[in-house]
Amino acid sequence: MSAEKLKQSLSLFDGTMIVAGSMIGSGIFIVTADMVRNVGSAGWLIALWILTGAMTVFAAITYGELSAMYPKAGGQYVYLKEAYNPFTGFLYGWSFFSVIQTGTIAAVGVAFSKFAGYFIPALTMADENIIFQIGDWFKLYPAQLVSIALIIFLTYVNTRGIREGKLIQSIFTLAKLFSLFALIVFGLLMAAKVDIWNANWATGFDFKFTEPVRDESGSQIGWSVFKEPASIFLMIGLISSAMVGSVFSSVAWENVTFIAGEIKNPKRNVGLSLFLGTLIVTIVYVLTNVMYIAVLPLFPEASEAAAAFPTESATPNVAFPLQDRVATAAASNIFGVYGTAIIAVMIMVSTFGCNNGLILTGARVFYTMAQDKLFLPQAAQLNKNAVPQWALWAQGIWASILCLSGKYGILLDYVVFITLVFYILTIIAVFRLRKKRPDAERPYKAFGYPVIPVIYILMAGTMALGLLIYKPTTSLVGLLIVLVGVPLYYIAMQKQKA
Repeated sequence: MSAEKLKQSLSLFDGTMIVAGSMIGSGIFIVTADMVRNVGSAGWLIALWILTGAMTVFAAITYGELSAMYPKAGGQYVYLKEAYNPFTGFLYGWSFFSVIQTGTIAAVGVAFSKFAGYFIPALTMADENIIFQIGDWFKLYPAQLVSIALIIFLTYVNTRGIREGKLIQSIFTLAKLFSLFALIVFGLLMAAKVDIWNANWATGFDFKFTEPVRDESGSQIGWSVFKEPASIFLMIGLISSAMVGSVFSSVAWENVTFIAGEIKNPKRNVGLSLFLGTLIVTIVYVLTNVMYIAVLPLFPEASEAAAAFPTESATPNVAFPLQDRVATAAASNIFGVYGTAIIAVMIMVSTFGCNNGLILTGARVFYTMAQDKLFLPQAAQLNKNAVPQWALWAQGIWASILCLSGKYGILLDYVVFITLVFYILTIIAVFRLRKKRPDAERPYKAFGYPVIPVIYILMAGTMALGLLIYKPTTSLVGLLIVLVGVPLYYIAMQKQKA
């Protein structure tokens, strides 16, 4: 027996928890180090997090108009289909299934198992922990199995009904927000050092970057000293590259639009949850990075005099560029020997809740596509608990395969560029629909229109252009993934005609 329609059972609070919980994964604990390697100063670091936050909030409040116009399951897929055509909507849905949502689910699952490895050493991806191997191209690690187990478990929970999924989401989102605020407060009150703070802010807005140092075999052995960019184009590329981390840490806020059909009073609450959720996360992210600057030195000692410095450091007072796990290093300064364990638990809680939000919402896109006959027909069915069970399992199985592929890290490089392109297209959709359907009901109109949407388009467009220049391979492969959907769309159209 299957249900006939989705149930409206999510409140404004639930929607806000979905937005915040889907955004906060493992990125905020890690990406700051790479950002520092690209911009080299405290001023630029904080400026880029503020810029990313502004972009995110601007996009969210603009999406509010679209969510009020089309308060039903599918969200961004529906907006693109209505503003452009079914072809554009399908390309988004295809990219969403092939890499955007499932690749993110896989990567977040792997991050969970990676930090669980702190407590269970067998989960580290070391050669001695290989379970099964085929030549040099396939290696199966226990960590991958744990990642898959997490995805399967959360998929199963969400097939039990929306109530179970929202309960997990609320509990884990509140837990990670509370733990991040606690880390910020303890860091600023207990571990902040005047000399580190002053030295870091002495860098002001001096723009410098560093590059990997490799041995004869091509393996990275360290980082070069910081140097100034030779041109404005290189500077734009470095800024775009740095913002890959902050943007990836801030994506998935739009997931609440996918589940609009299950939110009470969606014409009001979807847009409001977008604004509240993105604003909360932006404040948390900026404050977290202020805390990092107060706790950790921006540069290693004597880095300007050294020819290169190592990628890792055993010292607890490690500088940003030396260690990707910035939060771990900061927590070690704050909590001493317990710092690493505290951050490991925080990231496990964060990634667990993040994946629940991604799994809960993502399947609704495939459900809506299937109703439009642009996805496998089984995905259009709801189970007795009024959730798209088949779509949930299809999403979970593909995400699990991506875990096995070992390519999830590379896939995420493509996610940011593809996501930016579709964000821009969706913001432009507001302009198109204002012209195309001027008399359509708009319970909410985008705040600051047309200035705020234009600002977002310019910022996101500049970043996308910078990625094309500075990271052409991943950007072009990202476009290739989208274009693979072209023949698939026409195959789907032929089947409809038949």
